[in-house]
Amino acid sequence: MTGLDQTSSAAPGQRRTGAAQGLAELLGRLRVRILTERYPTLVDFGCAVALLLVTSVPRHQSLYEHPWLSVLQLGLILPMTFRRRAPFAVFGVTAVVAFVQWLTTRGMPADVVVLFALYTVAAHCSRRRTMAAYAVAELGVVLAVLRWTPDGEHSGLLATVVRVFILLSGTVTAAAVLGLNVRARRAQLAALQQRAHDLERQRDQQSALAVAEERSRIAREMHDIVTHNLSVMVALADGAVYANAHAPEKATAAMRQSAETGRRALTDMRRFLGVLRADEPDALRHPQPGIAQLAALAEQVRAAGLATDLDLDGDHSAVSAGAQLTVYRLVQESLTNTLKHTAPGARARVRVVCGPSTVTMEVCDDGRPVRRAESSVSHTGHIGHLGQGLAGMRSRAAAYGGELSAGPLPHGGWRVAATLSLDDPQELQTP
Repeated sequence: MTGLDQTSSAAPGQRRTGAAQGLAELLGRLRVRILTERYPTLVDFGCAVALLLVTSVPRHQSLYEHPWLSVLQLGLILPMTFRRRAPFAVFGVTAVVAFVQWLTTRGMPADVVVLFALYTVAAHCSRRRTMAAYAVAELGVVLAVLRWTPDGEHSGLLATVVRVFILLSGTVTAAAVLGLNVRARRAQLAALQQRAHDLERQRDQQSALAVAEERSRIAREMHDIVTHNLSVMVALADGAVYANAHAPEKATAAMRQSAETGRRALTDMRRFLGVLRADEPDALRHPQPGIAQLAALAEQVRAAGLATDLDLDGDHSAVSAGAQLTVYRLVQESLTNTLKHTAPGARARVRVVCGPSTVTMEVCDDGRPVRRAESSVSHTGHIGHLGQGLAGMRSRAAAYGGELSAGPLPHGGWRVAATLSLDDPQELQTP
């Protein structure tokens, strides 16, 4: 086997080994991070014990000969167990013990604990406390330089003092800056987490609003379809009962018309539910009604006993399907209420004007209201009866930047009118 073959055969094994090592390192970091987050005091205690062992080895002889030095070393290191619980207090304890050590003996390896305490204060406390701790640490540097710098010539001594001061001061500054950087990163991470939480909550709120809007739209559609067709069927059935005794053929025609109205209602329901269901194969073959279907609607209402005149002005081919459906539903709801709440003999007039940028609809009737003995709701009580119907009509009109007006006419009757905007880019959705 050539050297090239050996290299190519060994490469996959080396890559697998490197991937396994990287995965093991990543898992190790995750375990350490999880352990640190769950048991910070325990982890800090372990680090303090390890630091105590490391700093005791170089001075083990001195510690054995002078046991009181061990007390100072324990006073410097063991408070680090609580450095994340009370960082500023731990720094104060280590600073006091370090000052006692400055008064009684020379420097010790355990003095590095002051840097760890300063880093913790910078990472967890306010900037004011960080500056106070930094000033105390710098004062300690000055005292250490003045006390523990070796004697020598004046020129050489000054240079040594300056070098030692720069070295120690730089170390203190680095510890403080590192802590501030860690604190800034934590603050940034917390801000990002809060932002993500706010965005998630906003998304949930928008989803809830969208669901509520969709439920409202479905309720409006169901209300219009069911109320109108049932009203027509009831009127036809009443007429059939009345005509059955003296004109059976008219009663039969009325019942057939009622059955046809019921079939149309079922067709409308299938069409509407088919739009809601993505798996409905016939959904696209049943377009939503529009202005062109107003003639059939007027004919249906005439068959139910309400004389209806229809006046269509303008070209509706350029009107969007959503706006046409809105006009159709507004006219349908208005005629339904006229049919339900006026006495026999009433007449309705429907006028729809399609302009270049607006569509105007108006439905007026001249009927007198039925008495409360005849109906639980009077014609002048349109608004009270409409309830969700009137609110739905206004919502439909508002979706196209329009306002709906409904109220009694001065000489009797009722009027419903609305103007929809066609060039408004804020059209919300198909009502």
